[in-house]
Amino acid sequence: MRKRYNDLNTYFQSLFGCRVHKITIDAGLNCPNRDGTISTGGCIYCNARGSGTGAFDRGISLTDQILQGKAFLSRRYKAKKFIAYFQSFSNTYAPPEILKRHYDEALAVENIVGLAIGTRPDCINDPVLDLLQTYTPNYLIWIEYGLQSASDRTLEFINRGHDLQCFKDAIKKTSNRGIKICAHVILGLPNENRSDILHTAHTIADLGIDGIKLHLLYVVKGTRLETHYRLGKYKCLEQQEYVDLVCDFIERIPPAMIIQRLTGDPHPPELVAPQWALKKSETLSKIRNTLEKRNSEQGIKFSSQVAHSKNCKV
Repeated sequence: MRKRYNDLNTYFQSLFGCRVHKITIDAGLNCPNRDGTISTGGCIYCNARGSGTGAFDRGISLTDQILQGKAFLSRRYKAKKFIAYFQSFSNTYAPPEILKRHYDEALAVENIVGLAIGTRPDCINDPVLDLLQTYTPNYLIWIEYGLQSASDRTLEFINRGHDLQCFKDAIKKTSNRGIKICAHVILGLPNENRSDILHTAHTIADLGIDGIKLHLLYVVKGTRLETHYRLGKYKCLEQQEYVDLVCDFIERIPPAMIIQRLTGDPHPPELVAPQWALKKSETLSKIRNTLEKRNSEQGIKFSSQVAHSKNCKV
């Protein structure tokens, strides 16, 4: 079966000539949507861990987190080089001097060839971008902005704390610095339909973004989304429904965009629903098979949708 989308492993192989893996690390940073700057509740789908590992709270240093990740990934996947992925909460949400200590510590570990910085578009400024730019001559630097949806109505409902324009402004500030840009999008958000999701795809496609991560909205314990779900106010996507939407989405993004993720990895003890979210390999197989059945591939509808967006100002 031929490859029908531009995946991250192939991209890394083309750059480094070997197996490269991300190591997820927790720097103990916070989020303005939780510390009271914007809100104290966070997004409706986010629990107190903030999609993190909890390693910082357990007293594990960044260096030790990376060394543990290297040992596991080397053994399991034969990885040779690694990207330090700052995932938990908002990893540009601190003074530049603190961020520099974190980033320098990660890059000092042997065979770390770059950074991936997960953050929010309202947590970026020129001093932080200037700092990240200093690393680009010697390391691969990705910044990952959470957008989730191109609908301001949806962003308000999920208590995201920023709008689409904020995301566009962050992209503009980050461009032309040698920093790679990845956008995070969630499929299955409350009150969104296929048209809303395709609108997000159209928007992403037209912004010159280098990569994308697609996530399934799953229900996690201890979130406001769980309350909605328990009250019957939210219904999760079925597996094939999600698969079809993923295929629709990637057909409409540029062929060169790096697809870093096609579904998420819920922590099994925290997952409320849907249970099929734990079947990652099966879901990825269904995505590949659906593209095969459609005789489709990434970007096959990109040219026509660009012309459409210019006409309708999407």
